[in-house]
Amino acid sequence: MSANPTVFIAGAGPVGLTLANELSRHGVPIRIVDKAPHRTDKSKALVLWSRTLELFDDAGYVGPFLAAGMRGSGAQISTGKEIVARVSLDSIDSRYPFALMIPQSETERVLEEQLATRGVTVDREVELTGFAEKGDEVEATVRKADGRTETVTADWLIGCDGAHSAVRHGLGFSFEGSTLQSEWSLADGQLLGLEPKDRIHIFWHRDGILAFFPMGDDRWRVIADLGEVKDGNHFADPTLEEMQTLIAHRGSSGITLSNPRWLAAFRINERKVKDYRRGRIFLAGDAAHIHSPAGGQGMNTGMQDAFNLAWKLKMVIAGAARPSLLDSYSIERSAVGDMVLRNAGRLTEAAILRNPIAQGLRNAVVKFATGFPALQHAIADQLAETNIAYPSSPLTAKNGHTANGPKPGMRWPDRLPAGAGGKSFTALGPMEVVTALAQKFPKLVTAVSADDQHAGALRLIRPDAYVAFVGAAGDRAHAEAYLAEVAA
Repeated sequence: MSANPTVFIAGAGPVGLTLANELSRHGVPIRIVDKAPHRTDKSKALVLWSRTLELFDDAGYVGPFLAAGMRGSGAQISTGKEIVARVSLDSIDSRYPFALMIPQSETERVLEEQLATRGVTVDREVELTGFAEKGDEVEATVRKADGRTETVTADWLIGCDGAHSAVRHGLGFSFEGSTLQSEWSLADGQLLGLEPKDRIHIFWHRDGILAFFPMGDDRWRVIADLGEVKDGNHFADPTLEEMQTLIAHRGSSGITLSNPRWLAAFRINERKVKDYRRGRIFLAGDAAHIHSPAGGQGMNTGMQDAFNLAWKLKMVIAGAARPSLLDSYSIERSAVGDMVLRNAGRLTEAAILRNPIAQGLRNAVVKFATGFPALQHAIADQLAETNIAYPSSPLTAKNGHTANGPKPGMRWPDRLPAGAGGKSFTALGPMEVVTALAQKFPKLVTAVSADDQHAGALRLIRPDAYVAFVGAAGDRAHAEAYLAEVAA
């Protein structure tokens, strides 16, 4: 842990831990603090999607996640009497065509243990109480468990400190959006009587949705929509008996819940900041955007914020790239946040319909639409976040060249060369061309000779596996011009 870190990270949830791992992996001195005495023991965010797994794979440490989770093959929607739809995930265009069902407690454990191998530990029971940007530094004040205060000076401050972010409040950023009026109940426990065990099971009952999310070893998350509560009241946390009554009423017969680890009532918030940055201070994850858990994309979106920011910070700190590279972070990730917010909101609106006529129409439309393989594929790719792209980013070349394969701004589906993930642009093309690019921009480029599948084009692939530039095989001049705009 650096006493005078280059990057100071507030918040050690999945997003802060991902950012800490990515920066420390490339030798950037960091300090990461969290006001909680321990990492979470709750299941909370339950899924790592394909795109996130690809990024951890390119970074070299996807294995411990795969070992700790179970592979979810899809989802089944039912009324309790008939199947409305089955959505399979095996059509996802990824080397990880599944949802990795893993409790957040395990995700944080894996990330914290990985960070420890880099010689970094989370500084716990340390709360950020204030900060100020002073020239080329950020001066932060923290309070420790014994009440003592400390001033930390860093080059950059990143707020990964959740929905009630002290960094966001300190910046004075508006967290625009709303709280949905519907109340929900949640249980995490042992469940018997539900098959198959590798699928999410959703029951669209006339009285509200009931959903089951597998976590392995007969452990499941159960959530139910309870409808609106008037006069500002809230439901108390449910009892096991109340959850079992809901299951019996809305689900299929024979499903039994026992040994709950967590029982809770909650409401859904949909909020987001407009900008993810001011000067030397950034926001990532729930500090910047929170939305419905429908689709399970909140944590994944935040982790991808961290991957996006980490390589850009690393390049600027190392003197390989201009500081203006960091301007693309908010542009790219705010657009993604808007998209995820919209998609999750639509899924929630469909799930909580109460009007019987609207419910019948919804069921008929979904049953018809999911009968088409192309639409099944599109749904799966949206959930997996493999359809995220940056066509309008300032980092996406607009030279107009077209070639087979992903276009500029689109995700690169193949595994990046060892060491390139998070570190450098991959120049993929004729060996003499890409070697020349790597020699001219040694801090920016890793050279890879194109195989037969990718012959006939010259590509620059970003460290986070998005295509930056596509040109003709010999178009070294335009590739050099692109890299010159990035290089310090």
